[in-house]
Amino acid sequence: MKILIVNCSPVRNGATAEIANIVKNDVNAGNEVRSICIDDYEIALCKGCRSCHNTAQCFQKDDVIKIMEQYEWADKIVSVSPSYWADIPGQFKVFIDRCTPWCNTHEPHAKLSSGKKGYTIALRTGPSMPECARIISSIEHFYGHLEIESCGKLGLCSVEYKEDVAARIDEIKAFCNTILN
Repeated sequence: MKILIVNCSPVRNGATAEIANIVKNDVNAGNEVRSICIDDYEIALCKGCRSCHNTAQCFQKDDVIKIMEQYEWADKIVSVSPSYWADIPGQFKVFIDRCTPWCNTHEPHAKLSSGKKGYTIALRTGPSMPECARIISSIEHFYGHLEIESCGKLGLCSVEYKEDVAARIDEIKAFCNTILN
């Protein structure tokens, strides 16, 4: 099985990256696993021109295609996102906006291979689970438009620093079993 883990945070070594690394290590046995950080890519803002609604591609030349090649490669995609003002980080939102050429709401549109499964882990510093639910909802909405089946979600509250992750490792590893099944 090919598993892609996406660190949706612009921070390459914080709590989100720590969770992504735990997932990567836990699902690695017998699988091909890749991980990427959204901040390692140059992604231009969507111009809202809708030319992709007619061409199934964006006129802008940046790294979105490289990321989508990773999505195409994967059988399963695990998005790990922190909360930035009660939603996904702006860098990941910019990527989602630029995925309109693959969006199933217009024809023609580019398509990923069918049968892909998506999983989401959301984390936030405060104790309110509804904020995690909002992040998960944003990512699952994105998955839906790419025709990736949402198959699992985990919300982790009270995680601000990578040191906070150690207390949640059992929850994360249990969630990894969901990814593997």
